[in-house]
Amino acid sequence: MIELVQFPWSPFCIVQRRILEFAGVRFKIVNIPNGDRSLVWKLTKQRYYGVPVLKDGKSVIFEVSDDSQVIAKYLDSKFSLGLFPAEWEGVQSILWRYIENDIEGPCFRLTDIHWRELMPPRDRLLFLRHKERKFGRGCLDQWRTQEAALLQQLEQALLPFEEMLTHQPFLLGDRPRFVDFDLYGMLGDFLYTGHYSLPPVHPQIQQWHRRVATIKRSP
Repeated sequence: MIELVQFPWSPFCIVQRRILEFAGVRFKIVNIPNGDRSLVWKLTKQRYYGVPVLKDGKSVIFEVSDDSQVIAKYLDSKFSLGLFPAEWEGVQSILWRYIENDIEGPCFRLTDIHWRELMPPRDRLLFLRHKERKFGRGCLDQWRTQEAALLQQLEQALLPFEEMLTHQPFLLGDRPRFVDFDLYGMLGDFLYTGHYSLPPVHPQIQQWHRRVATIKRSP
């Protein structure tokens, strides 16, 4: 059975989790503490410490760069999901870079300001240290003061997708492609804490989100 090693709220883990659900295959979720990557380190033979990681029998699949999409392409090939058709190759590459920068940026910050709700006490120190080493001392408090601006930033960044969905059910036509699941994952992180909802000014995205959340691969 496939195992998905993850943090539940990680946008990149949500992407792969939803693809597996879409594929309709049995899989096991292995949640690891945010501050303990020892299982990932062991599975990848000390080559990787991030999440998600996919274990499929003796195969262990993980990303090799910030935008490699190794896991999604593995699942796409294994289950013939049609997520990476050749005719959309360049377009999807452009879109997922935008999604994983302009959308993911405000999303993870808005989630992280609620870090005490997400983290058990034993993990809080390591989480705070990790964030402040990467983004600067006091970053979490700073993001909290910027909450309204971050929400507006996300609303504006979503506008191209609202426009894309005006005349079609998915971002690139009448069936979901990888970028649909990628955007779904970033927004899944944003929605995870329950403090936020999708912007009401984007009704097409709200309808699209419900479609992506429930759609299954056609037999």
